[in-house]
Amino acid sequence: MSITQATSATRSGSSGADRKCLFLSAALIGGGIIALAVATAFHPSGVDNNNHPAVFAQYAHGAGWTTVHLAVFVAMASGIAGLFVLFYALDLPDGLSRVVARIGTVSAGVALALTAVRFAVDGVVLKRAVDAWVSAPDPEKAARFVSAETVRWMEEAASSYQSFVLGLTMILLGALIVWSVRVPRPIGYLLALGGVGYLVVGWINGVAGLAPQGAIPTYVGQLSTLVVGVYLLISALRMPGSATERAGEV
Repeated sequence: MSITQATSATRSGSSGADRKCLFLSAALIGGGIIALAVATAFHPSGVDNNNHPAVFAQYAHGAGWTTVHLAVFVAMASGIAGLFVLFYALDLPDGLSRVVARIGTVSAGVALALTAVRFAVDGVVLKRAVDAWVSAPDPEKAARFVSAETVRWMEEAASSYQSFVLGLTMILLGALIVWSVRVPRPIGYLLALGGVGYLVVGWINGVAGLAPQGAIPTYVGQLSTLVVGVYLLISALRMPGSATERAGEV
């Protein structure tokens, strides 16, 4: 391949990226965001999350709490797994870019672990704590409320660090894409934008709890990720390897 052809291939976003992994990444990321939107629709809402007496009472009477939170966890885990696969799909050469990719995969693994911790606390521990508070006799209610509030703070802490690490993962991945151009650069910019959104969410959760100010940066992160999933799918479909793969299937 000539230098001109190599440069053209790099700019097209088809140089070295693994097409099958791109398809898998697109499915995991896009499907995860769609599943997250569906699962979140069943989560109790309408009460200020920082108004603990009101929101705990709502949670105590919420139906399907464990199922909803398990579904949200699976959806978020799918999206993070998609980011993990995308690091490998780039198929970066040895050197600094490969080192950054390895750091990114570790970061994605940590984000997945923190996601599991977050929804174990929210989906199981908090539900039991608020149920115990609601059903406790009057002399015990104050102590039970303090217990539930402590669990809530643990949830906010896990959510804060999960958002920080997820944001870092997306920014690292976005930087690698912009740097290597293994897939179209706008995907990298979108990932970086979503990563910044999650960093903001992490900061808000850490200093103000699950405050309404976190809604917009959360939507920015989720919408950017959804567009990335669609863009990856389109990019994989347009890669020139499709004809060879069809010939191999025949």
